[in-house]
Amino acid sequence: MKKIEAVIKPFKLDDVKEALNALGVAGMTLSEVKGFGRQRGHKEVYRGEEYRVDFVPKAKIDVVVETAMYEQVVEAIVRSAKTGKIGDGKIFVTNLEQAVRIRTGETGRNAI
Repeated sequence: MKKIEAVIKPFKLDDVKEALNALGVAGMTLSEVKGFGRQRGHKEVYRGEEYRVDFVPKAKIDVVVETAMYEQVVEAIVRSAKTGKIGDGKIFVTNLEQAVRIRTGETGRNAI
């Protein structure tokens, strides 16, 4: 199993969700997060005063899939989240040793 963490622009969330649904991804977890990468935030103007926003709002999606389909999931996220501008986000893929469904006690691929 693989755990895929994608940090994307919040307005691309619906596009990513639709792309994952089309692949048959059973579920996902969404977190509203803030962060910055190379762009180091941005400047905004409020009531005539300029100020720096260091942490930019992002959406973080966590998805667990079978190893055989993780590349398709990553490609779908890239395709649907990409704007071509700075701050599009990142995707992290890690190996997942075990998953357990609390309600039934199912483990491994049966739990996802």
